[in-house]
Amino acid sequence: MIVDSAKDQVADETVDKVDDVEEEGEDVPKDGNDASKPKKKRKRKTKAQAIAEGRAKEEVKPEPATQSEPPRVGLTKIFVDGVFPEGEICEYLNDNSYRTTSAEKKQLEKLANENPDETYQNIRRAAEVHRQVRQYAQKTIRPGMSMIEIANLIEDGTRALVEEDTSGKLQSGIGFPTGLSLNSCAAHYTPNSNDTVVLKESDIMKVDIGVHVRGKICDSAFTVHWDRNYDPLIQAVKEATNTGVREAGIDVRVGDIGAAIQEVMESYEVVVPHTDGRVGSTTYPVKAIANLTGHNITPYRIHGGKSVPIVKSHDQDKMEEGEYFAIETFGSTGRGRVVESGEVSHYALNPGIKNPPLRLETAKTLLKTIQKNFGTLPWCRRYLERTGTSRYLLALNNLVNQGIVQDYPPLYDAPGSMTAQFEHTFLLRPTCKEIVSRGEDY
Repeated sequence: MIVDSAKDQVADETVDKVDDVEEEGEDVPKDGNDASKPKKKRKRKTKAQAIAEGRAKEEVKPEPATQSEPPRVGLTKIFVDGVFPEGEICEYLNDNSYRTTSAEKKQLEKLANENPDETYQNIRRAAEVHRQVRQYAQKTIRPGMSMIEIANLIEDGTRALVEEDTSGKLQSGIGFPTGLSLNSCAAHYTPNSNDTVVLKESDIMKVDIGVHVRGKICDSAFTVHWDRNYDPLIQAVKEATNTGVREAGIDVRVGDIGAAIQEVMESYEVVVPHTDGRVGSTTYPVKAIANLTGHNITPYRIHGGKSVPIVKSHDQDKMEEGEYFAIETFGSTGRGRVVESGEVSHYALNPGIKNPPLRLETAKTLLKTIQKNFGTLPWCRRYLERTGTSRYLLALNNLVNQGIVQDYPPLYDAPGSMTAQFEHTFLLRPTCKEIVSRGEDY
């Protein structure tokens, strides 16, 4: 409650202490020195009584707001109690089935939720922002829009709904640059400020959105397309992602998850009619892109160190209790491998380098700007320019060349091929698996 005056504040404090009152017909010593008179037990007034007497104000809880279109209302104004929607809950099976009812595991979750940095409400808030922003994007994105328009549509909504922290504390904001990779480009493309690319009806676009609250990042992606010939490609990748999420769990080997993903993905094929005057069509087997993987997520770091392959492998790493993972799968009508190519837009600070020696003053200044505005979160040139930074390319290249900043060029499969992506984030809670990014759309 916002107090209008000092008088109101005093009234509230008086009520909080809860007033002492005298019983009728009894004298109570005022100075506390008259021990000869018997003291009658004093009664305490409740806050409700004080409100009824007009000596205190009734606290009025704010009414939940409703979301606007385009979405611009911060979620804390809609979920005023601070409780955000739970993701899809999946019970553990077999050797881990005991976790569902384990008192010990329930206590671990209770302790986590009492910690403001670890509470599940952080990732759920980020996930609800993701759902609302992406669902608006899905019905709004259309051929003829520029990549800049699409990026701004998504990022303006994300910043507003997550109530982006611009104080430098990085309590909430965008988790990484919005990916809008087209066709044979599978990942790591977002438009730079001079980009002039316009979305076409023949394009297949991967939309990869990141949102964070207190460093807990919700990472989820979907694919949009208008050419129905590529429906099998989209379906293959969606089903492969759902398979990976279903197979994931505590003590599961990531190599086994990759094998399950690949089996589903590569059971599909795409038939594309010839458009060059030839009769007939060409059939393309859908291939999992072997050198792209899912990953675990740690606070303020989108790639936490563990990878989840999307093809069969001998990787014996296991998923562990309490970890966050993003299962993302990529399918292609091409060779099933990507290479780096094109103009870079994505960057991130290398957290392994402390106090690097820098001779270039502009590089020192740029490094401070990066540390203040992004920390270890990934960013792009457009985000850097939003801070007021200009004429920075020489300094940025200096930081990249010294390994202080890592650049992430776009990733392309074979020219002329088409790629698709779907992705979900889930938490391996002590008692269950929670797919936090799940929505009615995918």
